[in-house]
Amino acid sequence: MRLTVAQALVRFLAAQRSERDGVEHKLFAGCFGIFGHGNVAGIGQALYEAELREPGALPYHQARNEQAMVHAAAAYARMRNRLSTLACTSSIGPGATNMVTGAALATINRLPVLLLPGDVFATRVADPVLQQLEDPRAADVSVNDAFRSVSRFFDRVWRPEQLPSALLGAMRVLTDPAETGAVTLALPQDVQAEAFDWPEELFAPRVWHVPRPVPEPAALARAVAAIRGARHPLLVAGGGVGYSDATEALRRFAEATGIPVAETQAGKGSLPYDHPLALGAAGATGTTAAVHMAREADVVIGVGTRYSDFTTASRTAFGDAVFVNVNVAAFDAAKHAGVQVVADAREGLRALADALTGWSVSDGYREEARRLAAQWDETVERAYHLGHSPLPAQSEVIGAVNDVSEPRDVVLCAAGSMPGELHKLWRTRDPKGYHVEYGYSCMGYEIAGGLGAKMAAPDRDVFVLVGDGSYLMMSSELVTAVQEGVKLIVVLVQNHGFASIGALSEAVGAPRFGTRYRYRHPDSGRLDGDVLPVDLAANAASLGVRVLRATTVEELRAHLRDAKAHDGTTLVHVETDPLVPAPDGGAWWDVPVAEVSTLDATRQARKSYEAAKVNQRPYLGGTG
Repeated sequence: MRLTVAQALVRFLAAQRSERDGVEHKLFAGCFGIFGHGNVAGIGQALYEAELREPGALPYHQARNEQAMVHAAAAYARMRNRLSTLACTSSIGPGATNMVTGAALATINRLPVLLLPGDVFATRVADPVLQQLEDPRAADVSVNDAFRSVSRFFDRVWRPEQLPSALLGAMRVLTDPAETGAVTLALPQDVQAEAFDWPEELFAPRVWHVPRPVPEPAALARAVAAIRGARHPLLVAGGGVGYSDATEALRRFAEATGIPVAETQAGKGSLPYDHPLALGAAGATGTTAAVHMAREADVVIGVGTRYSDFTTASRTAFGDAVFVNVNVAAFDAAKHAGVQVVADAREGLRALADALTGWSVSDGYREEARRLAAQWDETVERAYHLGHSPLPAQSEVIGAVNDVSEPRDVVLCAAGSMPGELHKLWRTRDPKGYHVEYGYSCMGYEIAGGLGAKMAAPDRDVFVLVGDGSYLMMSSELVTAVQEGVKLIVVLVQNHGFASIGALSEAVGAPRFGTRYRYRHPDSGRLDGDVLPVDLAANAASLGVRVLRATTVEELRAHLRDAKAHDGTTLVHVETDPLVPAPDGGAWWDVPVAEVSTLDATRQARKSYEAAKVNQRPYLGGTG
């Protein structure tokens, strides 16, 4: 079959399927794209021809920002438990490098996305073409080499003959739960348009089987021995629990053994918030229940977690515990010198439950978990209904959204102070009801991620919680949501600056410096003048979004109910007081403080920092 490289690529992608547990999924639900001279004649032409030839095989979605479309694809993959994703194509140069941040986010979060950036001429007949980087050290380098460090697989297709092997390598990584992340196939613009005689079998439907590795018997025995010897075990549920559909296996394991469960950001929702063994958020943004039981734990069972510094509270959370790590990726299973169980989360939990039949923690330990969790829920209830005035607290905004949302609705966020408060305060009722990107914590993910999440789960309402800082970074995909008829409920929290870093700067002795949106003061010369007259609600309205303004929590609730009843995208604007802190779980996060300073605030912060660092542990098998 004689097709161009781009036409062959599009036809191949449309024929790919993933399969797990006997259920097949379309691997690529569509392709986001922004066209320029580097891809319009190649992939652009091929996508257009495909829509005419076979509508729906690989639908094209028009994006407004290249980084944002990668975020949307990553969010889509997360909602689909990594069994389906979207491709993203850009032109050469700035269009391509705009996708690098999105690639890093996908790889760090272990989410499959396929990136198809245009590249320089393979023939070099017109070098340097518009937007081409010239590297005097190596003529085959282009800006797309920047993708190498943030991609799990990278290839550049210099010749048509290379396309089949590049595609098969890309699919292998995208469907491997241990290796997945961003995959980049750089496509020289002349090669995209070059014709070649392809074998018919390249375009035959192909099913990629997503494995469920089971524990190796000896590793399982070591893990069981460690757990049986524990008096105060704790399970930390990470994102792998959700991706492997292991929430039911986790519930059964916890109930049978009595081991309480704390959750990472990616793992939140592994148990419903009101389950008697659900301690809620783990680590630096943890609940008092999880923080207390983590400090007392003698064995920590990490399931599907990569143990970020927030999860371990910068290695102060767990004392001298022994780790048992169940993870599909050997790299993560080996962390903290733990007992390594390289396995799918669901299969690992099932095997552990069977091997521990008849074993349980003490009744007193179960009761302690229930009591501490109930105490924290009382704290949440108070935070939801502070009655703070004249402006509401952010925790009250979270409470209003939680009250109005239904159990299967999705709350989505990524950066600022909101993720930490959501981690502690959000009452999750469904495994897919909580979607906070905190592997990269990328400002600007929120609206784009909301778009991808809603595309993946059209039967759920998606509540996007975004601060003014992140909104200003990237609100462009509101236009895409309007264009595509995708319903989002965006709650824009206006606090006139960076609330999270403002609070952090206080803690490190640089009080709120550079974190507030203010005029430059004519006398001091610093950015500490009056508040800027920015109207982000008006900006959203100018993008075609329906906008509602709330000044009180009661108005916010009413507007949220209105937004749920409305068919299109609605943005609800609410101003909050950034100086009202959320309830503190009592954990710590390591952010270095200047060792010397003329500022008293910094010197005092350094003293507190040094006192906290004493509690850090190497986590080398419980040796302290």
